[in-house]
Amino acid sequence: MNSSSVNCDLSAIAAPVDDLLPDLVMLRHDLHAHPELAFEELRTAGIVAKALSLLGLEVHEGVGGTGVVGTLCCGEAQESSALSVGLRADMDALPMVELGQRSYASCSPGKHHGCGHDGHTSMLLGAAQQLVRTHKALGLSGTVHFIFQPAEEGKGGAARMIEDGLFERFPCDRVFALHNWPDLPLGKVQTRPGPIMAAADRFDISVRGKGGHAAQPHHTPDAILAASQLVAQLNTIVARRIDPGESAVLSVTRIEGGRSHNVLPAEVQITGTVRSFDTASQDRIEAALRAAANGVSLASGAEIEVKYLRYYPATVNTAAEAALALDAAHAVGLHAEVAPRAAFTSEDFAFMLQRKPGAYLWLGQGRADPGQDGERALHHPCYDFNDDALPLGVRWFCEVAKRSLAAGVPG
Repeated sequence: MNSSSVNCDLSAIAAPVDDLLPDLVMLRHDLHAHPELAFEELRTAGIVAKALSLLGLEVHEGVGGTGVVGTLCCGEAQESSALSVGLRADMDALPMVELGQRSYASCSPGKHHGCGHDGHTSMLLGAAQQLVRTHKALGLSGTVHFIFQPAEEGKGGAARMIEDGLFERFPCDRVFALHNWPDLPLGKVQTRPGPIMAAADRFDISVRGKGGHAAQPHHTPDAILAASQLVAQLNTIVARRIDPGESAVLSVTRIEGGRSHNVLPAEVQITGTVRSFDTASQDRIEAALRAAANGVSLASGAEIEVKYLRYYPATVNTAAEAALALDAAHAVGLHAEVAPRAAFTSEDFAFMLQRKPGAYLWLGQGRADPGQDGERALHHPCYDFNDDALPLGVRWFCEVAKRSLAAGVPG
């Protein structure tokens, strides 16, 4: 964990929403105990829709499957010149076993809120509560759409919401989202103009021989040998085909074939991922991967089939909105700084940023005393969202909405 000191008064930041926090903590723990996977977030979506409805918001359910959108109209929101902003939180959990021993640990075997989406959902609901009761006093004029998205974890819920008419039905001049970040201490936030998260590609390669007796390898192309040669070549692509000034990662994550010590298998499967920050790098890596497969196929006599899927684009912030995100964080008392580099993790908020100006923020949640084993990383079986970050996210979302509705002409 990044243990650098943070000079901000967390209690002062939380003070305006102190009365909301007990219920938000209870909600967060309830969501954590009842995790739901991609496009299965029926219970979570129901809780969100009910909470938004009780606030008097216009609520739409089933957007992109299990997504929910709540709309707050402030002041002269119906004027043609009125601004609008989308604030997004993800709702889904991960298909993994939770090993934490908390009283609110997962009640659903094989499902775990190991990425903190329970916290994101709770923070955005808290922001909706706070804006409902303060927007008149703040003199806000325009529309805030609270976007609760399903299926961020590899299933493209953001794209599904967009396909279902998200931005036609709920026009947004700009969109914002955050993610808790255990590597940053509580009270610190980071973002940057340009790429903040990587594009995520997946490749699945089938290497096929004929199969045969291990003592007679001359009768069949050796699928294991061909697969091994291909894996070795794949691991040179980034080092030898990508400009050293660019950033990319290619990792082989699975190689599987054979069941017996004396049988040459007929087929071997190779799976992996590629991460990069621009389409030119994606194109070069995919082309090099396919060329390597063709070369090994010709040399070995094995048949090699490549399936290459670009499932998430890079998450790219627009400069003005990245600045607004940092200014909003600073305004509520957080320690805000420009991120020194992008992360190779991926995020399907990228689809929304392809359609609208916006920014994605990392919200530090690192505990000052994380315990003997240190702060748990995202996707760790013992990971748990830090409830002390709840008021920080609520305040940031509210300040972003305030500044967005006073940010000049629509984008």
